[in-house]
Amino acid sequence: MKIRLTLFLAITLFFIGCSNKSKVEYNKPAIYWYNKIVYYISTNNLEKADDYYASLQSEHFGSPLLKEAVLMLAIAHMDEEEYLLANYYLDEYIKRFADERDIEFAKFLKIKSSYLAFKNINRDQKLLSETIEKAIEYKKEYPNSEFVYMVDTILTKLYMAQYVLNEEVAALYERRGKEKAARIYKEKNEKIPFKKEQIDVPTNWYEYLINW
Repeated sequence: MKIRLTLFLAITLFFIGCSNKSKVEYNKPAIYWYNKIVYYISTNNLEKADDYYASLQSEHFGSPLLKEAVLMLAIAHMDEEEYLLANYYLDEYIKRFADERDIEFAKFLKIKSSYLAFKNINRDQKLLSETIEKAIEYKKEYPNSEFVYMVDTILTKLYMAQYVLNEEVAALYERRGKEKAARIYKEKNEKIPFKKEQIDVPTNWYEYLINW
């Protein structure tokens, strides 16, 4: 009896496996994969949307639908606060699909994505300085961009965050009697276009940073 039961279970699992394999999709037209991506973005299943993007890319590497799909996925991941994936798709967009006008927009989205990625200013010091550098570069590269005012807003908030962070680090070194190290951080603030009295320090840094 046990042997028959074991054999029955083995046969059942075999056919389930074959059934699942038969459901694997391939060799579809580009519009099929694109519609799947749109559908799963609309239902907030980004993991599925990512999978269908991989299928679209592998089967139709030169499809014009890839450009729109990759940008949709970047924005969708940004909306879900998945900023690493958002930046991955934005890099892909810039590298493969964007013309000059598109690059201007995509680089703005990358700055916004990095800005929104802040969770703790004391742990994200490298991201803070890198985002400030990117914002400065963007203003130099696209001084007449329609997005430059939003970049200015982001840069202003990041400068303020950097100023207060430098003040806190300097104060910490002073409490430990390390005047030379404290002076280094105070000198950094001399290069920031704000004074201490101009900055109202909120209790919750994260809320401050993301509040436009």
